Order: sequence, then structure tokens, then C-alpha cells
Amino acid sequence: MTMPDWIGVDWGISNLRAFAVDTEGKVLDARTSDSGMGTLQPSEFEPALLELIDPWLSAGRETPVYACGMVGARQGWFEAAYRPVPCRPVSERGLTEVRTADPRIRVRILPGLSQSDPPDVMRGEETQIGGFLAIHPEFNGAICLPGTHSKWANIADGEISAFQTFMTGELFSILSKHSILRHCLCDTELDRAAFFDAALTTVASPLRPVTELFGLRAASLLEDCEPDTASARLSGMLIGQELALARPYWDGRRTAVIAASQIADLYAETLAKLGADILQVTAPEATLSGLKIAAGHAKAA
Repeated sequence: MTMPDWIGVDWGISNLRAFAVDTEGKVLDARTSDSGMGTLQPSEFEPALLELIDPWLSAGRETPVYACGMVGARQGWFEAAYRPVPCRPVSERGLTEVRTADPRIRVRILPGLSQSDPPDVMRGEETQIGGFLAIHPEFNGAICLPGTHSKWANIADGEISAFQTFMTGELFSILSKHSILRHCLCDTELDRAAFFDAALTTVASPLRPVTELFGLRAASLLEDCEPDTASARLSGMLIGQELALARPYWDGRRTAVIAASQIADLYAETLAKLGADILQVTAPEATLSGLKIAAGHAKAA
């Protein structure tokens, strides 16, 4: 394989993804491992990275590596300081270099973003947003990034002016695995009709999850509600509540949804049913586009 000009890395809590990129920005190869930030001690990051990208490296040649995501968190490889909003999502400022033992790589971590009022932070999503804006430079509106911790960002003139985090995915995980509801749920194909009914009803009545969550358990006992239907209703109520609270971002505005899983389709379809003007982009496409911006800034410096 032709040796890459640089390597892009998306390092999350659960997974590590790497892209070998040539001088024209073309991906020569891509690899993934389960060596996420959550499984590693600081001394284990470099070996985990080298195990994945070693075939792309050659002796006597230093290859730049640009990494985004939780690798730059306080519990990650090396903390990369946050940049405060309002700002452009990816810029020439804030790249943090990490000292490595292997001379074949030069690693720099992209910084996350912070907001002081109300307090909030993001890591990795800013790279996706920057990449999305590189693909759609005229975009003004809201960007939704569904996930364990969903992010909503307000975009104006190429900058993130404000953002907000919702712990929707984590709440679903906690309730489905560690609460009384675990006895009436299952992890099977989604009951889409039940999901959209719950989501749209909850957008109209955002307090519904507070008053009706236990009803999922009761319905399983008294009405033989199927586990797949109960799971869909739980997901619909939590996402519907998020969309209701995030209405100032998307209501009457162009809204982009960036994600890599089925959940992004559910967000996008629910928002479309609510009348939002939706644009979807995959997370890998947006992430790679954002990493290309960082690589370009570093070369120009």
C-alpha cells in the first residue's frame, strides 16, 4: 500500500477508528479497534494506536497523526484544553502535541469546545460539525448529533454560537439495564409505530416520561405489552422529551442530523414529522472532513 501523507484518528470511549489519507485527501485504508479511551490507561494509548496503524508506517519517516474525540479528555492520553464558543468548530488554534516513544509518528490532538453559560463541553463533535460545514459552507441553522450524550449546536456564519448536551442515550441505557423497567424490555428490532407514537406525543407533553415511565412496567403485567413495544415506547419518550426541550434550536430552522447509527434516522424522521427541514450526513464522512481541516491548518503553520 502507498504510505499515507497523514493519519486521522477518531478516538471515542468505546472504539478507535483510524484513516490513512494521501496528499489529495483520499482515504487509502481505514481500520477500527475496540481500544476505546474507556479501556486504556495513559501509558496504553500509544501501543493501542501503533497496533492499529503500524502497517501504514515506515522506518525513517515521521507520519503526522491528527486525533479527535475523548483521547484528549482529562482521563485520556493527554488533555487538550477546550476552546470557548463562539468560535469556528475546527481552527488552527489549540492543536496539542503528544510526546511519543515511536519516532515514526507525530501525534496532535484536536481540542474540544466549552461553553460557560450554561456550562457545557464537547469533544469530537466539534470535528464532525467542522467537517459538515466544510461540505456545506453556506449552512446556517441547527446541528443535532445523536448519541449517548446528544449535542445540539447553533450555527451562524460558520461558527458555533451555543450548544447543549442531552444525556438521552445514557438515560435509556440506565433505565433499560439498571431499573425495574429492565424486566419488560428487550433488545430486538424496533417497533417503529410505537416509537413514533411515543415520540410525537411526548414532544407535545414533555413531562410525560416523568409521569408515565412506570406505566411501561404496569402495561407488561396487566396488558401483556410486548417487550419490543415497551422498548420502543421508552426510546420514543426520551427522544421526544429531548426534541421538545431542544425546540428553540430546530423549530422553523434548517436542521442537520449527524450520526452513524439507526438512531440518527429516528431523530431525522421524527423531526421531519414535526415539520423541520432536515439534512443528514454520516458521522464518518463528517469526522474525516473535519480532520482534513486540522491537517491542512497544521501543514500551513
